[in-house]
Order: sequence, then structure tokens, then C-alpha cells
Amino acid sequence: MVAPESRPMLDRVKEPADLRAMSIDELKQLADDLRAETIDAVSVTGGHLGAGLGVVELTVAIHHLFQTPDDIVIWDVGHQAYPHKILTGRRDRIRTLRQGGGLSGFTKRSESPYDPFGAAHSSTSISAGLGFAVSRDLQGRDNNVVAVIGDGAMSAGMAYEAMNNAGSMDSRLIVILNDNDMSIAPPVGAMSGYLSRLVSSKQYRSIRHLTREVAKKFPRSIETAVKRAEEYARGLLTGGTLFEELGFFYVGPIDGHNLDHLLPVLKNVRDDHESGPILVHIVTQKGKGYPPAEVAADKYHGVGRFDVVTGTLEKAKPNAPAYQNVFGESLIKEARKDDKIVAITAAMPSGTGVNLFAKEFPRRTFDVGIAEQHAVTFAAGLAADGMKPFCAIYSTFLQRGYDQVVHDVAIQSLPVRFAMDRAGLVGADGQTHAGSFDIAYLGCLPGFVLMAPSDEAELVHMVATAAAIDDRPSGIRYPRGEGVGVEMPLEGRALPIGKGRVMREGTKIALLALGPRLAEAMKAADDLATRGLSTTVVDARFAKPIDHDLIRRLAREHEVLITIEEGSIGGFATQVMHDLAHAGLLDNGLKFRPMVHPDIFIEHDKPTVQYDEAGLNASHIVLIALEALGIGRAVRSVRA
Repeated sequence: MVAPESRPMLDRVKEPADLRAMSIDELKQLADDLRAETIDAVSVTGGHLGAGLGVVELTVAIHHLFQTPDDIVIWDVGHQAYPHKILTGRRDRIRTLRQGGGLSGFTKRSESPYDPFGAAHSSTSISAGLGFAVSRDLQGRDNNVVAVIGDGAMSAGMAYEAMNNAGSMDSRLIVILNDNDMSIAPPVGAMSGYLSRLVSSKQYRSIRHLTREVAKKFPRSIETAVKRAEEYARGLLTGGTLFEELGFFYVGPIDGHNLDHLLPVLKNVRDDHESGPILVHIVTQKGKGYPPAEVAADKYHGVGRFDVVTGTLEKAKPNAPAYQNVFGESLIKEARKDDKIVAITAAMPSGTGVNLFAKEFPRRTFDVGIAEQHAVTFAAGLAADGMKPFCAIYSTFLQRGYDQVVHDVAIQSLPVRFAMDRAGLVGADGQTHAGSFDIAYLGCLPGFVLMAPSDEAELVHMVATAAAIDDRPSGIRYPRGEGVGVEMPLEGRALPIGKGRVMREGTKIALLALGPRLAEAMKAADDLATRGLSTTVVDARFAKPIDHDLIRRLAREHEVLITIEEGSIGGFATQVMHDLAHAGLLDNGLKFRPMVHPDIFIEHDKPTVQYDEAGLNASHIVLIALEALGIGRAVRSVRA
């Protein structure tokens, strides 16, 4: 592990308590050191950069003013928390970030007492913070609870649901809105900073309280008028009317990079123990202090390794196109033929390939923000009126809109087409971003067509297939990263629904693979052949409907049938077992073995290591087959 570079002020910090005796000039120098350390660390490990650089001063201010970890600080999403990790005793491990056995790229309860709540999906901080605040009140404590929400997370409905609930209660909760790309703030500067210090001060709050108490002595109409006049006057000055209407006392906007403004406002808020929820609105810049990240916020949101001096990103030369780009380019080809095709994404245009579609069809592209529930029902409305929506959402993020998938899409049998990127294990992003459950949670819904390409060429055909399905919902699940390097078709063709394809014929063992594990199944078949075991390999293509005729033939003609999929229990194998059981084909000696993700959440690491841990590589398939035949005993690293 590379030793941290010496940074004089940061070297003095072993834990947040070390910040509390520092002067403001020392804190400014510490912020410079912390920014440099964050840039240097991410240049080595890769990870999220822009969001963390935007909250350096805020992180310093929070740990200087609040008694963490007794005071609770929840970082929304978590990828803005790298500076927080450096200041909370993890600097010596920061260059293990997102590496196997190293620090998580997000906040994680098991990693540090300074991470009171794990976060990797957005917009959860206010709800969780309110839970901590109410728990504190019920237990008679007086610690502070701070929720830092930003990086677009305020676009999700869950944040407003939480604010609506918090605003109706008296629990003291501090929400810091880190406004780095929402453009909802008026200009910030000296006057804005002065007003924010004024309205957050105890003196102002006391006068405000006295005014309202006096107003209560007058008729109700006058009392209401006084209250509204004060709120709207402050709203005109500071822009916080929306948050006031939700029940929060609004302070801001404040320059989030100016400690002279930030510290006194947060101190006022910290020391006010008489109010309910407070929202402090700070304005920051993604990538602040690192010019390449300042001018290319999207490019430097998440990065691989890079050269600190030049900002040049270190990228291995791809051997094959990335699945997300294959999806985007395939959808473009289908949309050129059909003007009813539209694309929807939930704040992940480049991550899903929808950015490519948007360049050619801007009016037919819709990025709804971090609002998966809305994205699904929006797509349902489009489908109900005759359009052909492709809703491109990561597998793990689609979970957030599951109620809408069931009620608004599946029950009405609307032809919404779900493109689920990041299906399977995802490497450095780890357990929170792994697409382990979509086969199970979509496969149980009546009428759903669910596909999984074994390579990038198959994805092209499955996009065409989804475009042709116009009477029911469908989904395509595909992995993160590059394809396998097969020859690409010039255009996609619609596949027969629910039909697999035989890749190799054998007589003894049948390997039935769904999705990219087909390559491992082919390797396993080669290994088994050297042992004299004739093996059939089938690409299932469809998780639902399954190919009943082909699967039943495999069961009748082979001694061992093994299914292989990149998903949890309850998925493709369940569909196959259900069919075989009702056909009586499990009654007469067939040795059936399902291979799925183990019953654990697999930690972040290289995908090859993760699949070894999951027991889903070629060597594991061979061992399972030998064990079924009684030839050897399969040793799996993890198995429920």
C-alpha cells in the first residue's frame, strides 16, 4: 500500500476531535490538504471524484463544529464522503478504496462508527436522519442529527416525502442541501452570507418567535397575515419559500466553499436547540479545486485511475464494445425505423447508453432525474397512449420502482420495455449496486418477457425483439463492462419468444446457461470433454417464458442438468424446476443442479474474484457436474 504523502495540516488529524481546536486559518489550510489528498487517492484507486471535491470545506466545517460520532452525520448517496473517510481515521486505508478487502466507495456501518447509516442509493438521508432524530427524542438524548443531501438526490420523491413528514414534527433535524447542479439558487455572495447568518442566529429566531406570539393576541386573520408576511419576506430575500411550506426553517443560500460564511451559519444552527427541522442551503461546485473536474463534471463524476498533473484518464484499450453502448446504438437503429420509440432514464444517461440516443433523438429522450418510480409510471402512460418506451434503469435501481412495475405496468399488460444495465455482479461498486434480484422480482410477474443476452451481438437482437413486443411488458438484463468480442450484426432481428438455442450437443451432461455465463459453460464443457463426459450446452436466452420443449428434452436425454445464471435464488432455475416438476421429469433419477448467486451480499472486488466467490466460473460448473455424477466432491467457496 502506498503511504500517504505528507500534508502538514492533514497530518495533524487522526480523528475529527483534532479539528475542533483549529483556527479558521488552519481549517482553510486543512481543506487545501484534504482536497489534494482526495485527488491523489482517487487517481490511484479510481472512484467518484467530483462530488467529494465539492464538499471538502463542508466536511471540514461539520467535523470542526459537531461532536461526531455522537452527533449523527448522514451523507446521502455516500460517494461524496471520501473526504469524510479521510478525516475519520481512514486516511491510511484510503488508497484501498473500492479494492478487494479495502474501503467501500460508499458509507458503510460496519466500516466505521463515523458512518452511522450506509448509503449507496440516493435520497435516503432525510428519512434516515428523521429516524435518528425521533429515536434520540424518545431516548432523552440531545445530540445533533445532520443529513447532507445533494448531487441531484433532491430530485427524488422520497426526499420530499421525508421533508413533508419531518416538517409536521417537532424533532430537531438539520438538513444540509448541497446544491451543486440543480440551479435553484439565486446568486451567492457577501450579502447572501450576511442574511443567512442573520436569519440563523438565535437573536433573529427569538424576535421572530416574539412577533408570532404577539400576533396570536390579535384575530386569527391578522395572525395568519403576520406569519405569511414574515415567511414571504424571507423567501424573497433567500429563496426558501418551498422549504418553508414543507415545514422547514430555511437558511441560505451560502457559498459552500467559503468557511468564513459556512462556519458561523452552521454554528448558529448547531446551537439552536429550540426549533424543529432546519434546512441549510449551500451552493458548491462539483470538482472544486481540480480544473479538469471543474470543466468536465460528468466525466469526472466517476473515474478510473488518472494522472493528477494532466488529468488524463488511464483507460485500457477495449477489446469489445461496452454493453451500455451496444444498447444505445441498437436502440438508435430501431428508432430510425419507428418514430414511436422513446428512451427514458433516471439520471443515468451515460451509464445506460441513453446519452447516445439523446444525441440523435433529443425530443424522444427523457431523463427524469433520480425518480425511478416516476420513470416507470411515466413510461406506462406513454405505452398506454401508443408509444414504445424503453425505460433504461440499472437493475439495482429498478428495485426502487417495483410497486409501479407491478401495478402500473404488469397488471395493465402495458408494453414498457425495461433495459436493465449492471445485471449480475458489478465489481468495485459492490453489493449495493449488484443486479442480483431482477430475474426473481420480474420473473414472478404474469405476462412478463424477460431476456438475458449471452454476448453483445445477442443484445442487439434482444433490443429488436423488445421493440417488436407490443402487447405486454418486457425486460432485457445485461452486465456492466465490455462484451466478449464477437462479430456484430449490422442490425437486430426479432427472436422467437421463449426459445433458446443449442450451442453444442452431447449426451451425458446438459448445461443450461442464461446470460453471459454461457462463455463459462462452454469452457466447462471443454473441460468435461477431456474427462470423457459428453456435454450439451444451451443458451437459454429467455428467463421467461422458458423454452419448455427444449428444457424437457434436455431432462429426458441427459443424466445431469445444470442451470447457470447471474442472479439470486428464485430466478431462472425456479422457473425450470417448476416446469420439470409438473412434467414429472424430476421423478425418475434426473440429477438437477441450479447454480445461482449465494445467499450473501458479495463485497466489492474485481468481477473475476466476485464470480469465484459466487461459485459461478467454469471450474465450479465442472465440480458441480462431477459431484452430481458421484465422481468428485464439489468444493464451493460460498454456498448457502
